[in-house]
Amino acid sequence: MRAANEKLAADLLDAGKREFLAVGFQRASLRTISASLGVTTGSIYRYYTDKEALFDALVEKPALEFEARYRAVHHSFAELPLDQQLTDLPEVSGEGHAWMVQYVYDHYDAFKLIACCAAGTKYEHYIETLTEIEANSSRVLLDRMAAAGYHLSPIDDDLLHIISGIIFNGLFEAVRHDMPWEKATVYLNTLRDFYAAGWFKILGISNP
Repeated sequence: MRAANEKLAADLLDAGKREFLAVGFQRASLRTISASLGVTTGSIYRYYTDKEALFDALVEKPALEFEARYRAVHHSFAELPLDQQLTDLPEVSGEGHAWMVQYVYDHYDAFKLIACCAAGTKYEHYIETLTEIEANSSRVLLDRMAAAGYHLSPIDDDLLHIISGIIFNGLFEAVRHDMPWEKATVYLNTLRDFYAAGWFKILGISNP
């Protein structure tokens, strides 16, 4: 049997998750969380300095791991020669999309909190952060192609940002609506094909 303090720590996480999902971070109350467990608010402060620290405990690790892995994928891709980037792009697009969907659904509760309840926390603009990684990587590729003499359709930074957010907005929309993994995978694969075909058209490369 777990020690009493270990059980309370786990119970606080469960109660905090329920409260955040029910009313969002900004309206969540440590008093309500503690009352649901029949303990004092002071009991929470032994574990968490405030409600944001409790929210962090629920989402920080998967959020940071997802972002770090996504950055690493783009970093590795950027180090490839341009011709290999263009050759590998369809495969990278498909594989990259698959692991993102799987990771989010493997850590569903954390990403549900980020998608629906993070207003007022440092995760409020998490999707924007991911979109910026995609947009910056895309800009580097477009600039490399232009320097190599490719004739590309004009695309400014605002449009690039909008395009780059399509996949993430679709992925987190599936989470917001509690779409089952099987259904989300089918829908998001279709969205990925739509997204990739558009990029292949812009870049002037074959869509396998």
